[in-house]
This record gives sequence, C-alpha cells and structure tokens, in this order.
Amino acid sequence: MSAIPESLIRKYNTAGPRYTSYPTALRFRDDIAPQERPAVFAPADGLISLYVHIPFCPSLCRYCGCNTVITTLKGVSETYLDHLEKEIALWRPRLAPGTRVAQLHFGGGTPSYLTAPEIDRLAAMLRAAFTFTSDAEISVELDPRRLDRERVEAFSRLGCIRASLGVQDFDPKVQKLVNRVQSFDITRDSVTWLRESGYASVNLDLIYGLPHQTVESVDRTLDRVLELNPDRLAVFSYAHIPWLKPAQKILENSGAMPAAERKLELFQRILDRLTAAGYAAIGLDHFAKQDDELAIAFRDGRLQRNFQGYSTHPELPMLGLGVSSISQTPEAFHQNEKELPEYYAAIEAGRLPVAKGLRLTEEDRRRAHIIRTLMCELTLDYAKLSSALGLDFAATYAAELARLEPLAKDGLVEIGEHAARVTPTGRFFLRNLAMVFDQYLETAANRHSKTI
Repeated sequence: MSAIPESLIRKYNTAGPRYTSYPTALRFRDDIAPQERPAVFAPADGLISLYVHIPFCPSLCRYCGCNTVITTLKGVSETYLDHLEKEIALWRPRLAPGTRVAQLHFGGGTPSYLTAPEIDRLAAMLRAAFTFTSDAEISVELDPRRLDRERVEAFSRLGCIRASLGVQDFDPKVQKLVNRVQSFDITRDSVTWLRESGYASVNLDLIYGLPHQTVESVDRTLDRVLELNPDRLAVFSYAHIPWLKPAQKILENSGAMPAAERKLELFQRILDRLTAAGYAAIGLDHFAKQDDELAIAFRDGRLQRNFQGYSTHPELPMLGLGVSSISQTPEAFHQNEKELPEYYAAIEAGRLPVAKGLRLTEEDRRRAHIIRTLMCELTLDYAKLSSALGLDFAATYAAELARLEPLAKDGLVEIGEHAARVTPTGRFFLRNLAMVFDQYLETAANRHSKTI
C-alpha cells in the first residue's frame, strides 16, 4: 500500500473517541437521581460479563491513560480486596436468580500487583458469589515486570485461559523516557510461564507514537515480538491527553514526539510486518493469527467491541467491580468512584460506589449499534442494519450518509447503493468515519486524543 498523503493526515488528524462505548464516558453524569442508580441487574438470558479493576502499579508509565494508583506500600492490596468483597456482597441481592458469568476480565493498573495468595483469595470471593458457565472465558492483563510463575499459576487456578502482556516497545531509549524499563528476557520468561501453565492464548500489547520511536526501532521491536509468537497483538495509538494525565507533559517536552505523518508511517510499518508474518488485521488496532477465534469472528461478521476492546463474545451486560469500573446494561452505563477514598467511603457506608451514569435513549442504542458495526465489520450493510434497527437505515440516516460523501471523495470509504465499505486507506481513519454517526461529538471533541 502506498503512503498516505500528508494532506489527508493534516485534514483528519482531529480529536475523537476510540468508541469502546457509545455514548462515551465523557457523557456520563454525576447528578444521577436515586431512581437512576442500579437497582436490579437482570440480563434477559441470564448471562453477564464481569470486569474487575485492580488499580495498583509500583511505578508510573508516563504514556499511561488508565485509572491507576501508584504505590509500593504494603497492605494496600489486602485493604482493596476487603472492600471489593463488600462491594460484591452489595451487588449480590441485585442479581436476578439464575444469573451466570460467561466472561470475566481482570484489568488495571496491573492485576499482577496482587500476590499469589491474594489472587487465590480473589478467586474464592468470586467463585463464592457468582455462578460461572462451564465455558466461561477468563482473561487477565499482566505486567511482566511484576510477574513470576507463582502469580501465573494462581491466575490459572482462578480459571484464566487468556493473558495480555504489556510490552509497548523494546527500545531502551524509548523505555527510559516513558519510565517503563522491561527487558526482552523478562517478557520471554513471562510468555514461557503462561504457555507452560496451559493458557490458551498469549497476547502482547504494543504502542506506536511514543517519543524516539522510528521505523528502524519499531522494526527491531517487531523482530523480538515475533520471536515470542503471540496469538494476538493489540497495537494502540499513543493517546496524548496531558490535560488529564500530567505525566505525559514530560513526553511532550522531550522534543522527540513523532509528528502525525511519522506516527502513521509507524503504524503502516507494523501493519505490513504483522500481516506479512501471517496475522490478520482486526478492526482498528488488533491483530490475530488466522486460526484465532478473533480472526474467525472478524471474517464471519461476529466481532464485538466493548470497554476492553474487541471480543468474540456476543454483547453481554457487564458488571464492573472495583474503583473506576464501568457497568453496562442495554438501558444504562454506571461508573464507580474513580478515587480510592471515595470508593472506600461509599462501601463502608453500605452503598454501591456508583458515582456517574447515563440512561440510554433508543437513539443512543441505535447509534451505538451502527458505530459498533462500522468498527467491527468495516462495512455498513443497509439492509442488515435496517433489519437490526427496525427502520429504513438509509432513509433515517441519510444526513449521516451524506456527511460520508467528502470522506468517500478522499478515498476513505466507498458508498454504494446497498452498503458503505471502508477502504484500505480508510482503516487508518476508522475513528473519523465512526465520528460521522456521533450526535454528541461537538460537545466533547476537544476532550479526546487525536485520531492519528
């Protein structure tokens, strides 16, 4: 594929969401009335997804945009598990009888901050409170710098079959500036432990757009990554949001941040290398081996997208546990307190630690389906969408389709009589295409990271 013209990069490098949800979390309100707070979690088919947030990290990675607590104090994770157990107890009466967990994900921070005995304690808490399906998919995000065989085996006992390891970049100069020094040997040991412990899938996370990254340095990182033979890769665009994450100003002031043109060049190189190595490009930023469930779901039009990114599971109501976690039902979003003192105070007062939320309208749900379809299938099939939404898609969203026309002239999308399809060039601008269907974008555009 030829290089993307600089004129397109300048034109479309605007602020915009990643659309792991719609509406985005920026729309959540903190003035939720009592009747809007969660009362009963009652999924139609009895299946739910669980997300458990472990916020702790021993040091701050300067690129990080996650909700983290940087600490090395002893006892903090035990105190956190005490409150997490109480939060679970508050939720239990709100779960409809017969509710079962089909999917469980641990994120952070880093769940590998927990010791092996603490992981076993967390497993016991969850197994005592919830009924899991026999084929529940349980996954975990891990930091190789704080991982050993004991922790790997503890998460395996819990039932984890998928693990994502943070790598980001193997270049020493990049690692030093972003404050994440992680050797290849440490990462290789982690992959070995996971495979020897029976994990079905080992995934690696990379970031492009970091200071000091060049095509040559990214090539060297990819050489090492391919040695590890991961089943999947998530290759994220660095999200520069220093107004929310002040530590990122250090990166901004380094004088080594790649321009948008260079950043896109880096991703083009990653795309070329990984597809040449046999990986399928999935949606916005994921890659998977051709026989992986994610690649198969993408080819079959069954791919899903949620707060954890792309998924093979049909969309399930999600119950979020822990500080800052988000719960999602077809009717609403709810987010827990984002700071530990407020989270602890709510639980100690005997109430759910919900701080924000959003009641979804019918139009919110329709647009969420459209955006999710575009992000997962790279195609808007008018008849298929009309059937799913119970309306004439092309007629109802004629204004949005008209707003796609300039993007079609720029070669990002092909608009036909029966469908609109993202072009190979358009995949680099997928967020921009989805933004056409976002009715709230103008009120929050300057609070997002750039699309490139």
